[in-house]
Amino acid sequence: MENQEMININIEGRTYSVPKDMTILEAARKVGYNIPTLCYWNKGHNSLASCRVCLVEVELNGRGRLVASCVYPVADCPAEKGFVIRVSSPAAVAARRASVELLLSNHSKDCQSCVKNGKCELLHVANITGARDNRFEGEKTPTTLDECAPGIVRDTSKCILCGRCIEKCKEAQGIGILGFEKRGFNTIVAPAQNKSFANVPCLQCGQCIEVCPTGALSEHREIDKIDAAMAAGKKVVVQTAPAVRAAIAEEFGHRIGEQNGTGRMVAALHRLGFFRVFDTNFGADLTIMEEAQELINRITNKGVLPQITSCSPGWINYMEFFYPDLIPNVSTCKSPHEMEGAILKSYFAKAHDLKPEDVYVVSVMPCTAKKYEAKRPQNAAVNGLPDVDAVITTRELADMIKRAGILWDELPEEEFDQDLLGQYSGAGAIFGVTGGVMEAALRTAYHTLTGKEYGPIEFHEVRGFKDIREAEIDIEGTKVKVAVTSGMKNGKILLDQIRAGKADYAFIEIMCCPGGCINGGGQPFVKPNLLPQEGADILDTYRQKRADILYGIDEKMTLRQSHNNPDIIKLYDEYLGKPCGHLSEELLHTSYVDDRPCYDD
Repeated sequence: MENQEMININIEGRTYSVPKDMTILEAARKVGYNIPTLCYWNKGHNSLASCRVCLVEVELNGRGRLVASCVYPVADCPAEKGFVIRVSSPAAVAARRASVELLLSNHSKDCQSCVKNGKCELLHVANITGARDNRFEGEKTPTTLDECAPGIVRDTSKCILCGRCIEKCKEAQGIGILGFEKRGFNTIVAPAQNKSFANVPCLQCGQCIEVCPTGALSEHREIDKIDAAMAAGKKVVVQTAPAVRAAIAEEFGHRIGEQNGTGRMVAALHRLGFFRVFDTNFGADLTIMEEAQELINRITNKGVLPQITSCSPGWINYMEFFYPDLIPNVSTCKSPHEMEGAILKSYFAKAHDLKPEDVYVVSVMPCTAKKYEAKRPQNAAVNGLPDVDAVITTRELADMIKRAGILWDELPEEEFDQDLLGQYSGAGAIFGVTGGVMEAALRTAYHTLTGKEYGPIEFHEVRGFKDIREAEIDIEGTKVKVAVTSGMKNGKILLDQIRAGKADYAFIEIMCCPGGCINGGGQPFVKPNLLPQEGADILDTYRQKRADILYGIDEKMTLRQSHNNPDIIKLYDEYLGKPCGHLSEELLHTSYVDDRPCYDD
């Protein structure tokens, strides 16, 4: 609060001192009043003042008027001039209740089958305001149900026109796929001309899903595909991304960052009947071996630089849509779960005398864009079979666990299966946070170039949530300049520099979701607007708490470099030969298109 100009305000007859630049909503939450909201998500992010759920009464000389507290500045109602803010006046309470009742009157009532059942902010606010869902009856806005895209489903019957998804797409990715379409009673939120997500350059990142207060936006669920594969007698193998363990406990009532869910998650997966339970960290170690060697090859052979990471499918979508001229800069390495899928259907299947088509690979990911990535024809290395057959999000896995009646807090801590692909390094674990891929790659690239281990092992320069982070690493006289960013709004800055020939980096890490996979579109929902305290840093706070879990895993590992993973060494010795060799190129590398169609073209 230092150096902030303060102002006195009067709320319900009591005087409080708050920063002058706050809104009534922010100030009220700061002093202990949790005014409900729907269109507002978090300070500094968006509020269109469209839902009218945060109405309060501002009174002067006995005369009051209703204002939207999410946009009304406290500077306009100083206590010294006699203003009183009434949160619970009869007029304010009735107005908030009526606003919610109007929203309910145009809302789908299939709550039991809704993916937001139990997490719906509209029902939460209805409960707070005492709203009745049948007070207003009449015609409903015509519905659009869009299930065509691989990652995202849109159901306008559940949309409340809050605009949070519109603002999030612009804020995180800078592309503004969504907007208000049509007018008046027929208004909906949609891509331009109410096109399907499959017919526009949507990244499928799912950041819009993360902020949707209802079930209007959700992931394209694939649990039924897993059920069918198990029923058909397939050997259903599951792998889990590092970011999943950092957040899955939140689905079972734990606070953000409170629990590393690894052991209980593995125990639950065993109980769900999977043939093997593996860690995508192994695939991350494999990715580093290939990506670091690719970088070294480019540096030593004067290849195209900077090399840009390729493990974020949302970023790859963005590149193919908007920057196809930079394809030569992008690493050809598949993402970790795709690499692991290819190894499962080749090396693993052969070792167990299984046909590749009988090995059904499921990836548990924090990301909705991975659902499209698994369907890319370029990711089908073994007999034309997809490397990964089904992708489910962290939320979908939690639903499977709950459906099976498994009690999370009663589960023991169990280990991943140790069967050819069992071991992994701390470098693989930090893949889930922005900067982690860069740090893991530098650890191995340093060793490959010098024959020595980098010490101290951490590259702190590339950590954190600053929009763009730069570092210069001295590898025994060779200066390697690198950059890290997340969120395509930030990524565009670096991409424009490369396009203009002004980027002097050797290596760039780009992740589509702000903060990296820990903040992916398939992670547990975070609802800062329901928190009693208000703060502009809430986004970095919850990302940091999840990131701390992954960095903690890395710090506790004896094995912290991908190139020292015994199972990785064995894989190359017995099967692959060498990084970026002939078989590695066939199984572990991919290609991109410079005339990218939309998903169903």
